[in-house]
Amino acid sequence: MSKLIEALQEQAGHSKKYVAFTHANAATPYLADAKQKYQRKLCESLDEILDRCELHDGMTISFHHAFREGDKVINLVVDKLASLGLKGITLASSSLMTCNAPLINHIRNGVITKIYTSGMRGELADAISHGLMAEPVQIHSHGGRVNLIQKGEINIDVAFLAVSCSDEYGNASGSGGKSRCGSLGYAMVDATYAKRVVLLTESIEPFPYMPASIVQDQVDYIVKIDSVGDPAKISVGAARVTSNPRELMIARSAADVVEHSGYFEQGFSIQTGSGAASTACTRFLESRMKNKNITASFALGGITGSIVDLHEKGLIAKLLDTQSFDSAAAASLARNPNHVEISTNVYANPASKAACCDRVDIVILSALEIDTNFNVNVLTGSDGVMRGASGGHCDVAAAANLTVVVAPLIRSRIPTVVKHVTTCVTPGESIDVLVTDHGIAVNPSRPEIYQRLVDKGLPVVSIEDLYQRALEISGHPKAIEFTSKIVGVVRYRDGSVIDVVRQVKE
Repeated sequence: MSKLIEALQEQAGHSKKYVAFTHANAATPYLADAKQKYQRKLCESLDEILDRCELHDGMTISFHHAFREGDKVINLVVDKLASLGLKGITLASSSLMTCNAPLINHIRNGVITKIYTSGMRGELADAISHGLMAEPVQIHSHGGRVNLIQKGEINIDVAFLAVSCSDEYGNASGSGGKSRCGSLGYAMVDATYAKRVVLLTESIEPFPYMPASIVQDQVDYIVKIDSVGDPAKISVGAARVTSNPRELMIARSAADVVEHSGYFEQGFSIQTGSGAASTACTRFLESRMKNKNITASFALGGITGSIVDLHEKGLIAKLLDTQSFDSAAAASLARNPNHVEISTNVYANPASKAACCDRVDIVILSALEIDTNFNVNVLTGSDGVMRGASGGHCDVAAAANLTVVVAPLIRSRIPTVVKHVTTCVTPGESIDVLVTDHGIAVNPSRPEIYQRLVDKGLPVVSIEDLYQRALEISGHPKAIEFTSKIVGVVRYRDGSVIDVVRQVKE
């Protein structure tokens, strides 16, 4: 013991600065260099980052789609990986858009061989629907994606995350800087689970940049680029604002259903999907809330300017935002303290310790098809080609107390109400009401809803009546011809297979 005391006394005689320095050098060598201490994550170019990331064939890379059609990162990064000669990559993007058509060549060349995504559109979706890939695309919901990541089926090697601003340590957000996309709900999950996290940003802000969506202890490398996305293209396509009279009529009818459903009471909660009619429904709730002198406790999911307007008028107390659907929502997230960003894990993961969708009273969702058993297709069009996304559809439909689907009876001379959906994404047991421009159908499993709507004089008919009405207008559509090849596997929110998409026959 005396020898130990002597050794400690001798060590104490040395300069404290010297002892601290040698220890810091051993564990954290960057502390010996003032520039490295602060800027070791910053890279001069994407090429430098790729060199540091130890890339290899067969790896899994991930992206988020908060910029939707304005995304500029996915194509950029995959182009770089292709130039390095990488093959057999698994692409795990939260969703894919028409702007991702350049990926077709990378699939043909063997750079990308497997895809996990919530959905796809445009030329890419058309090519895959016609047999482009050897392996079928795995289509998951937003909540289901987190579940697959947590279980290790999606094992992300490198997450490439577009953010509008970040400090030099990696505290980052989509609510500041020039190209604001708002919530980074998808990216937050990837930042948590990826082995390596790369931020592509337009602006390096002074440390500490707070509050941050992605925090410094999650981030490996940062690179500043000219543009990560065009926020003007967020609110197009499925997230567009509508002025179409038919869509507005359906939205108004949906508001009638909500008002008389029995759930339109003080403190109710609501989510509207990304479809034009479903988002427009929000516009017609304001007068009804004021007439009844009620307010909502929260709105969830993809947040729009219409929802922000109700929030700022005091009609919705809190906004829980996993994806901002327009610039108004992105701006609100930056300025309104009760507009709160949440990850898709907190939003809708069925395996989460608590998911917000479980607290939703009313949800308004869209559909490409709905059948006489109330099963919903939001993925494939009338030609069998993938042109949509699972999104949070089956997540919140299963959890909400009242699930309302809005859709026109006929779309481009093709029935929306059909005998059997082409692809089942959300099972009929989760759907309570269908609102069309030719009437309202209530699932027989909800007789109390049916009676409430009938008592208020709403045009309630059976879904079989709507189906027959659609046939009277359009006639029997020609059956889609498929080959035996499976091009897409539709995963329910718990990871199980609920349906498959087959190759469209030439």
